[in-house]
Amino acid sequence: MSADMHRGQWVSLGNQANYTTKAGYKDAADFFTEQHKFFLLLGRHPYKTTMINRRHFNLTLAAIAAATSPALRAQTWPDRPIKWVLSQPPGSGPDNVARLLSDRLAKAWSQPVVIENKPGGQNAIGAQSAAKSAPDGYTFYFATTAALITNPLLFKQLNYDPAKDFTPVAFVARSPFALLVNEESTIKTLDDLIAQSKADAGKFTIGNEGPRTFSGMIARLFNARTGAGANLVPYANVNAGTTDLMGKHVDAMFADLASTANLAKQGKLRVIATTSAKRVAGWENVPSLSEKMPGFDMVGWFAVVAPAGTPAATVERINRDINLALNDKDVAARIGLIGPVVDGTMSVPAVAAFLASETARWREIVKEIGVLPE
Repeated sequence: MSADMHRGQWVSLGNQANYTTKAGYKDAADFFTEQHKFFLLLGRHPYKTTMINRRHFNLTLAAIAAATSPALRAQTWPDRPIKWVLSQPPGSGPDNVARLLSDRLAKAWSQPVVIENKPGGQNAIGAQSAAKSAPDGYTFYFATTAALITNPLLFKQLNYDPAKDFTPVAFVARSPFALLVNEESTIKTLDDLIAQSKADAGKFTIGNEGPRTFSGMIARLFNARTGAGANLVPYANVNAGTTDLMGKHVDAMFADLASTANLAKQGKLRVIATTSAKRVAGWENVPSLSEKMPGFDMVGWFAVVAPAGTPAATVERINRDINLALNDKDVAARIGLIGPVVDGTMSVPAVAAFLASETARWREIVKEIGVLPE
């Protein structure tokens, strides 16, 4: 009997036993491949077995399932490099945090963690790439608030669905945004900026990354709640905006602290406020907008998610290892120097609950500022 015919028999038996999906195999072909390996390990060729009774088959199947189950596979994970997909370019705030954390994890896993940058499309290019990856525990998405929460509220058509295409893995850090001015600006405080923006209503300019970006929505909310009346100038990215701010082509800018902290430390820009509910560690001399507008808490964050269907055991393992890394004071401090704040870790269920609460919160914010999905 040919090998193909025997293969067909195994696939048929696997389907009859209804064991392939229950044991965690992707399909009957996946089951066949694993049992083939098992027989070879026993020193027997699977195609030379011509007769097998039902009891013998069930016992053998149980042994195969035990030897090749997802739980056992998870114990040997990882046995090859892991890939983290990002929607931001190299050198950006999220990229810097992802590389710092992935370097630590690579040492713990004895496997390299490869960063794959796929910027553009309002985070959609990277998110879609990660969402369509095989859920085998070797591809993950280092996501931002925009990719998982605000994009579905702002765009009618996305090539990915965060709620259906991803499974939560771990929460990494909160990423405060900053309100910045040129270092040579006469604006020294938040009160100065609000006063000048009202005096020059329509002429005073605040740069951001566009109305459907995180910084753009913060700028609109700032205008609405302070009555600032600033003219909001959109830029293609943070670098383009900060370049114009340093060139004095705009009066101020909202941008994530992780991407602008170095410019502020170099004395090229001045941070006059942060967007978090309380002052940011390392920037305690800078007031938060909540001190002027109680309840104002507009921070981004970073989280790791996996393609839907990724083995639960692998997800739990990565959650544990990321949390261990973040609980290391040295790692947390180094992330803090970049800009984001590590202020606690979350279990997998806690991450899922957090994402649900953020979706509800941002839905109300989008309504308040009047941004319609396009």
